[in-house]
Amino acid sequence: MRRLPSPLVVLLVLLGATGCGGDGPATSAAPGSEAATAPIRSAPITAAPTSSATPTTPAPAAGETATSSPSAAAAPAAPPALPRLTTAQLVGQRLVASFRGTATPPAALVSRIRRGELAGVVLFAENASTLAQAGRLTRRLQAIPRPAALRDTPLLIMVDQEGGLVQRITDAPPRRGALAAARAGDAGAIEAEGRRTGRALRQAGITVDLAPVADVPRPGSAMLREQRTYGTTAAQVRRYAPRFARGLVRGGVQATVKHFPGFGAATVNTDDAPATIRLSRGQLRDVDERAAREVIAAGAGLVMLSNAIYPALDPRRPATLSRAIATTELRKRAGFTGVSITDDLEANALRRYGDAGALAVASARAGADLLILGRSAAATEQAARSLEAAARDGRLGRAELGRSAARVLALRRATAR
Repeated sequence: MRRLPSPLVVLLVLLGATGCGGDGPATSAAPGSEAATAPIRSAPITAAPTSSATPTTPAPAAGETATSSPSAAAAPAAPPALPRLTTAQLVGQRLVASFRGTATPPAALVSRIRRGELAGVVLFAENASTLAQAGRLTRRLQAIPRPAALRDTPLLIMVDQEGGLVQRITDAPPRRGALAAARAGDAGAIEAEGRRTGRALRQAGITVDLAPVADVPRPGSAMLREQRTYGTTAAQVRRYAPRFARGLVRGGVQATVKHFPGFGAATVNTDDAPATIRLSRGQLRDVDERAAREVIAAGAGLVMLSNAIYPALDPRRPATLSRAIATTELRKRAGFTGVSITDDLEANALRRYGDAGALAVASARAGADLLILGRSAAATEQAARSLEAAARDGRLGRAELGRSAARVLALRRATAR
């Protein structure tokens, strides 16, 4: 998810990278072995609290008086018994909404939060481009009353704060992009930068950073052209991406490893067009998933699924819509127990698979926990209606809805500590 909000940023992209053409999906190929890898695990699980606590009020934004410093982001607690939720509230735990503008969230979004039918909000530069703006907006969102069952469960407030070209909050670190950080060759400095980023975001009420990128670039890589990878080799990515994630967590926000099962071989960004990654199953597991595994071991509690197609794992569907990848590969084979999240379901790469409602149902059935609708508030409403219908007619099973909601609610509660 790479919304570039201003002409200046677009100019920077053009100056720093040459575009790639073609009328069809981009492809990449590389040989690989079929060797097995160790399981991927989520961040360490802590014991569930024995009493409810009022959610932490986001600290004042830059320029206001802070009463305390944020501590390290808490790992999601072992999920307690699921609260009594309506069907609409249960499917709402899958939804991450976006909206246009800065002043006031749209009425439909406010109503959805009041009803307890939304897990979180993803912010872009047009919503809040400074820490002060973000602080005001996040406090407004968190102050919206929620039903009793969800009163002690803060919204997840997310942002893409990678640094470089993907920097939503302009006065927050990191200033440099991942590739520049890797070229400097100082892992300790990268971790310190992650910690400063986490602290700044936390003070502004942002609780999840959709970073770091742990993709291993190949020749022609779109991510490398955008300078978003932590180096040009697998060894560099494994060395530096986990350090930024560890810093984020120690700075007080949740980190997200992206894009599973690996996007470094794509020659086009799926925000713009479809991509097919023709790596072998062994190459994906031994190289790309290995990098993700090391970021998770460093504390990342979320895994973002790619919008690309991986024929070695599923020849027909992108990872965000593929049960073979989102459930079999990520959870059953790799053993990941944290929260999975889609890349933007409104991305151009997914248009051929249906509207926002169809995509939301397909992704939820594939096994994704959180579904990002990153371009319009209307898409969230459409997705919610379709998810509710699928839950009522049995296309989404109640037990699986409950397991997913429990993971998301544990993550939401963790952001209050």
